[in-house]
Amino acid sequence: MVAPKKGKNASAQSKPGRSLALILIAIVALTGGMFASGHTTPRLGIDLAGGTSITLRAVPEAGQESAINKTNMDTAVEIMERRVNGLGVSEAEVQTQGDRNIIVNIPKGTNSKEARQQVGTTAKLYFRPVVATELSGANATGSPSPSETGGASDKATDGATDKATDGDKATDGDKATDGDKATDGEKADDTPSGSASATTQGRAAGDALKADPSPSGAKSDGTSPSPSESASGDAATAKVQEQYAALDCTDGNARAKAGDGAKPADSMVACGQNSQGQWQKYILGPAAVDGTEVDEAEAVYNTQTAAGWTVTMKFTGKGSEKFADITGQLAKNQSPQNQFAIVLDNEVVSDPYVSQALTGGNAEISGSFDQEEAQGLANMLSYGALPLTFQEDSVTTVTAALGGEQLQAGLIAGAIGLALVVLYLLLYYRGLSFIAVASLLVSAGLTYVIMALLGPTIGFALNLPAVCGAIVAIGITADSFIVYFERVRDEIREGRTLRPAVERAWPRARRTILVSDFVSFLAAAVLFVVSVGKVQGFAFTLGLTTLLDVVVVFLFTKPLLTLMARRKFFASGHKWSGFDPKSLGVKPPLRRTRRPSRPAAGPVDPKEA
Repeated sequence: MVAPKKGKNASAQSKPGRSLALILIAIVALTGGMFASGHTTPRLGIDLAGGTSITLRAVPEAGQESAINKTNMDTAVEIMERRVNGLGVSEAEVQTQGDRNIIVNIPKGTNSKEARQQVGTTAKLYFRPVVATELSGANATGSPSPSETGGASDKATDGATDKATDGDKATDGDKATDGDKATDGEKADDTPSGSASATTQGRAAGDALKADPSPSGAKSDGTSPSPSESASGDAATAKVQEQYAALDCTDGNARAKAGDGAKPADSMVACGQNSQGQWQKYILGPAAVDGTEVDEAEAVYNTQTAAGWTVTMKFTGKGSEKFADITGQLAKNQSPQNQFAIVLDNEVVSDPYVSQALTGGNAEISGSFDQEEAQGLANMLSYGALPLTFQEDSVTTVTAALGGEQLQAGLIAGAIGLALVVLYLLLYYRGLSFIAVASLLVSAGLTYVIMALLGPTIGFALNLPAVCGAIVAIGITADSFIVYFERVRDEIREGRTLRPAVERAWPRARRTILVSDFVSFLAAAVLFVVSVGKVQGFAFTLGLTTLLDVVVVFLFTKPLLTLMARRKFFASGHKWSGFDPKSLGVKPPLRRTRRPSRPAAGPVDPKEA
């Protein structure tokens, strides 16, 4: 008897336990990693967990239609992501849709109003000198400076080694006292308390603004002119004065139109809220510093002074020069013309005052900030300059209750689909269905664990289309088992016993399974690349489960069937095994029959011969 050659087929047939041990180790390792990470459930998307979905449309400025391009859209997405994540929203999704839309998905548990303000605030950020300011609307009583209307008296100073620009953080809700300072951070000597002051409203701020104080109309003696005295007499200045006189910042429509059409080199009117929530109106000079010249901004808690929460700014090289120049000129004026306004989307978000030039390239804004206000201001200073203007096309809010209902419906649909597949396998394959069901459970377990790990790893969120992809994958996975089982049964129909039939059927079944899964994976990959939004969740899940199907069939289904073929229940063709010869239509081999005996030999008739 010739022994079979030792090779890959013989090894695979004789040692299927190696493959089963390998996949078992992988399952244990992934499950252990899931529990170790603390993320034991997949992260849910907006449509399942609840949250807010915002669709923004890019709008180019007049004559700059070419600004809507892939580079600027990608930059806008990056800035919006950092803005939203700056609020502590690590699970937000920001992505482009088409060539001019951006979709922002913000999960539940987030201040959706504040997040909308962050992503919707899309205009450029500038520092502009304050020419004049007063309360607006019913509270207006004349033309007082902001410090007379309840604004926090903040300060901006050079140096101050006793100030912590990277100090310890305080808990939420800690308040900074009035009279906080904004420091440059370059000099080694302490700065006097009142050396340079700034009125900031304790609101979120945008990019740094460079402003030339010459439009402020400061007199040679340093006194502060009234709005009428600051007019230069030219038509543009007269127009700004008329707009200022007519502006009512308590009117939302008027507030939205304030500053429309103003270019960086123009003077403009604007509105802003002080720390007491009152609206003020401003005349602002031309922009002196662009928001893109703020290199970094951070909210820190100053533990060495009574400043409390402050916002530190670091400028680029060019921005440092501009900021030093503007603060040096503003420091010569009196309030309110020693102030610069941080303007984002034509709204004043902060208006600190200075009393000396800040030449170090670093500055600190302090005021009656709590942690949330300081972080919001720092966030807008860091990411306030977007290359495009965006308008909200739609805002959709999904409650957690509705998301829970959708998730429950999806799980019920998946359970029904799985039950139908299992029922079919039981009726058609009988004992063989044990291998198929076990393979489905292994595939489902791997899918769940990997999805739970992908949430914190790459930010994958399980949305409703992704659940649909997982349900579709049940049929794809079951189809691979059926292909192999039918190949084995075909070998048995040809008269082979079970053990050789399992091995002879595998090469042909393997090719069919790989081709089928490749087509499914290719379709999922193409759909993922060309689609956006929730459809990508369907494509990703479909592609993931297709890859897992190959792993499970090769490392679990085939080795397990090889082991089961050695059991008498399956090898003998029991009627409940799924390999019953009668049910498969196997005909018993033909037996030879004896020929009838010839009569004894005698003379042969020539005619008969």
